[in-house]
Amino acid sequence: MRHFLVPCLGGLLSLLGCAASSRTPATAYPAEKHTDILLVATPHLAQLYKEANPLTDVLTTRRQTELAAFRDQVLRFRPDAIMVEELPSQQARLDSLYTLYQQDKLNPNTMPGGRSEIYQLAFPMAKRLGLNRIYCVNSEGGTSQSILHEGTNIKLYQEGTTEHRAYYAPTVQQWEKGDLTMAQLLTFLNTPAFLQQLHTLVYRTPARVTDGTLKADEMVDAAFIKPHYVGAEFISVMYNRDLKIYSNIVTTQLATRSSRVLTIIGGRHVASLQGIFGTDPSYRVVPSATYLKQK
Repeated sequence: MRHFLVPCLGGLLSLLGCAASSRTPATAYPAEKHTDILLVATPHLAQLYKEANPLTDVLTTRRQTELAAFRDQVLRFRPDAIMVEELPSQQARLDSLYTLYQQDKLNPNTMPGGRSEIYQLAFPMAKRLGLNRIYCVNSEGGTSQSILHEGTNIKLYQEGTTEHRAYYAPTVQQWEKGDLTMAQLLTFLNTPAFLQQLHTLVYRTPARVTDGTLKADEMVDAAFIKPHYVGAEFISVMYNRDLKIYSNIVTTQLATRSSRVLTIIGGRHVASLQGIFGTDPSYRVVPSATYLKQK
C-alpha cells in the first residue's frame, strides 16, 4: 500500500504544480518589480489667488522662488513619469502646450490659467527631468462636498466640516499674510494628519447620514440614489471617481512601463488613492514625508 501511495502522491503534486502554474496571470509582477508611486496633494493654486492680496499670487517673484524650492524637494524622488489631475481627453492639448514649453516658446506666467499647479509644478519638473510628456489621469465626476446637506445625523457631517476648516484655516491664513512659504503650505497639506482628517470627513463620516437627499448635481445620477443610504451614496460618488483615476494611472503605467510615478492631485483624493495602491502588490506607496520636510 505504501509503495502505491508514493507514485500517486508524486503524480498528484505534479498535477497540482501544473494547475497552479496555469493559473498564474501572464501579467503578474514579481514583488521586486513594483512601481513606486508618490502622491503629492496640492490645492488648485489658481483658486488661492485673491486679487486684493499679492501674497496669494503664485506668479510673484517671491512665490515663484518658493515654488522652485518645493519642486526641488519633490524632484529628489526622481520620477520617470509625472501624472496630473487633467482629463485624458485633454491629453493632446497638454502635449501641445508642454512641447512649446520645452522649446521656451510658452511662458505659463503670462498665459490664461497659468497659475495652475499643472504649469507651475508639473511642467517645470518634467522639463528639468527631460521627460517628453506629462500624463492626464483625472476622471469625470468632480462634485462639491456640499451636495450632502440633509438627513439623519447630518449634524455629524456638518460638525466634521467645521472642524476640518478650523484645522487648516490658520495655516492658510499664515500663508496669506506671508508668514509661511509655498513649500511650508504645501508640506502641511501633505501631512498624514491633514490628509487623514479630510479622508475621514469625505469617506467615513457621511456613512452615518441616512434618510436624506443630495443636492441636484449634473455629475450625480439621482435615479440611482437610495435616500436611506444617502451618506453612503455620497461616498460612492466620490470613491467611484478615485477608482477611475486609479485605473487611468495603472493603465498609463502599463503603457509606459514607468517605475517611479509622481502624481500631482487634489488632497481629497490622496488618502483614498494611497489606500487603493497600498493593497496593489504591483505598487509601493512612497510617503510624501520622505521628500517634503517642514522648515
